[in-house]
Amino acid sequence: MANWVEACSAESIEEEDLIRFDHGDRTFAIYRSPDSEYFATDGLCTHEQVHLEEGLVMDDVIECPKHNGRFNYKTGKALGAPVCVNLQTYPVKIEGGTIFVDVG
Repeated sequence: MANWVEACSAESIEEEDLIRFDHGDRTFAIYRSPDSEYFATDGLCTHEQVHLEEGLVMDDVIECPKHNGRFNYKTGKALGAPVCVNLQTYPVKIEGGTIFVDVG
């Protein structure tokens, strides 16, 4: 069942960047791809639970700021050591310039 939550303005995220979004006791990362598509994942790296908000976004990859683990933020797929557990991804929609995330 969908549980859409208002996260932020679409314009608040630069291309090839992300912002942190906290909801309840959960934290997420919301990304803007180079072609201005939006995606959301869990906010914490699956390796050592460091938040990805300070990570480097390149194309469709987020690199964790602690140990440089990399994920495809569109699919959540872990792209090699030290990360081996995929990130959970979440549906995103934009209405009236506002990003909504389905937090499930």
